[in-house]
Amino acid sequence: MSDNQNPAPTPEEIEAAMAANANDELTRLQGELAELKTKSAELADQFLRAKAEAENARRRAEEEVAKARKFGIESFAESLLPVCDSLDAALSIESATAEQLREGSDATLRQLAGALERNKVVVINPAAGTRFDPHQHQAISMVPADQEANTIVSVLQKGYLIADRVLRPALVTVAAPK
Repeated sequence: MSDNQNPAPTPEEIEAAMAANANDELTRLQGELAELKTKSAELADQFLRAKAEAENARRRAEEEVAKARKFGIESFAESLLPVCDSLDAALSIESATAEQLREGSDATLRQLAGALERNKVVVINPAAGTRFDPHQHQAISMVPADQEANTIVSVLQKGYLIADRVLRPALVTVAAPK
């Protein structure tokens, strides 16, 4: 054999190579650790910002709901002010005739009906002969009548709906079975 062949490494050389590899691995792991710490800090910051944003959105939503509750009837109240003005004007006339009072009352009632209609309040005033609907009508009594049973004979008091929800059912008398 020639002298050019690589002799077997000595235990010291093996130990030195292992230490170099361990140092390289340690350096690589320390770099990875630093990178992960940076990424973790960024994610923690993003989380805290998102959490604060969600809290702010929740708080704003609660404030909006509180304002809506507090001022929700503002539009409705504004539409009733002309009705109040008309009633005040009618009461300020000291020597009004019955005819003037009747005309003023009719005009004021039309104003009130318009204000209710603009605010989605709908009158329930079923015609005689209409089928009784327990969701919109309240039967006060059953009376003998020359019409089909369970139909409305007369309306004692109008009812009202707001956005398809019954505010007050119409009070009615209903035809009794024959």
